[in-house]
Amino acid sequence: MATVNEVIDTTIDDPGNRTPLVIGGHDYGSITRLVCGINESKTPIAWYVAMLASLSLLGMLGGLVGYLIFTGVGVWGNNNPVYWGFPIVNFVFWVGIGHAGTLISAILFIFRQNWRTSINRFAEAMTIFAVVCAGLFPGIHIGRVWVFYWLFPLPSLQLSMWPQFRSPLLWDVFAVSTYATVSLIFWYTGMIPDLATLRDRTDNKILRIVYSILSLGWTGSARAWSRYEKAYTLFAALAAPLVLSVHTIVSFDFAVSQLPGWHTTIFPPYFVAGAVFSGFGMVLTLMVPARQLFGLKDVVTIRHLENVCKILLATGTMVGYAYAIEFFIAWYGGNMYEGFAFINRAFGPYWWAYWIMVSCNVISPQLFWFKVCRTTPWLMFTISIFVNIGMWFERFVITVTSLARDFLPSSWGMFEPTWVDYGMLVGSFGLFFTLFLLFVRFGPIVAMAEVKSVMPHPHSPVHDNPQAAADHA
Repeated sequence: MATVNEVIDTTIDDPGNRTPLVIGGHDYGSITRLVCGINESKTPIAWYVAMLASLSLLGMLGGLVGYLIFTGVGVWGNNNPVYWGFPIVNFVFWVGIGHAGTLISAILFIFRQNWRTSINRFAEAMTIFAVVCAGLFPGIHIGRVWVFYWLFPLPSLQLSMWPQFRSPLLWDVFAVSTYATVSLIFWYTGMIPDLATLRDRTDNKILRIVYSILSLGWTGSARAWSRYEKAYTLFAALAAPLVLSVHTIVSFDFAVSQLPGWHTTIFPPYFVAGAVFSGFGMVLTLMVPARQLFGLKDVVTIRHLENVCKILLATGTMVGYAYAIEFFIAWYGGNMYEGFAFINRAFGPYWWAYWIMVSCNVISPQLFWFKVCRTTPWLMFTISIFVNIGMWFERFVITVTSLARDFLPSSWGMFEPTWVDYGMLVGSFGLFFTLFLLFVRFGPIVAMAEVKSVMPHPHSPVHDNPQAAADHA
């Protein structure tokens, strides 16, 4: 009678079944050497080049933020009536980028989708860094940054104003901060066994101390693994609702207003689908070069990339449906202002932004219907870049077009971004990629413990040597 392990191995290796999640004949030891080798080997020249470019952009961002604080928000292109410009667009864009990490890590973990194991660490790290970028813009958008503490409900009679708890802008503070906290704990908890592995392998005394502190005294005992799995499952259950709640609340910034083009009930599901769409687009953007540069093709396989492409296809179709249904709702509602708002988006002065959005978000993902596009890394990477561009333009179109032309022609006004707007947008990518490159160099970018749990052939001395198996028995 075949054992359970033999049945599982036979099922995995059956050509009629799916491709294994780990290829190349790896065993537990080779997986450890592959992933840890990224941190232990000599840093590639490409990493230094990318880091230099990212630090340059980060320095530009820091300089522009200082210039903004000392000069005032007039350095932006925001005007009357477009009081919200690039800062809110960038905020919503970066919050959306962070959604894929929690979806891959929490929801796919709860539904036991094993293909997430090789890519969840990319996505989790991306979530944290994207939320950092998102949190920057509301902080500098308040104008007088030196009185930022007015935002908090402090029990003081000296404050000139109090937070308005009925405002979705304040709901954002609680939603995004909660999301960032839970995501950070979830990400860190998953890394503890891998940090202990790096601790035990490194020869650098400073890194050994750092890894020892971060691994929290991990021993790898049965009791430690039992408590780890319970904690990881608990944090996954806490993080899963945040995927839906955070961007729903972000959409309320627009949907609770009485402005044409914003006041619509489709915004919450529309924003959530768009956030997952943009997040998975950034996952592809980061993952395709990283697997090539660090030799992770056996762990991050074409099957993983193809599954991400399928999710992009599904969510891109949802976003396209939302674009179409907005026009239907405007027509069916019979509100002349609502109808004008959407006609203005497609054929008004910002028509070019609208059609860039539609081309990138609706048309480009449809290429994933073809298997060659889902299995060719450079094609995936190219389409993911278009997705990122399109999702930024989506937030731009939503924000600017409704504000620039609202109810009265006498109050219309065009928004023209300044060089500071463009510089801060580009600089935020510098912050994001600087953090990501540091993590890639010094952290475990693949969850070794989770990958080993889904390996088709966990080779060990007991499996490979019949005499050892007899001795073990």
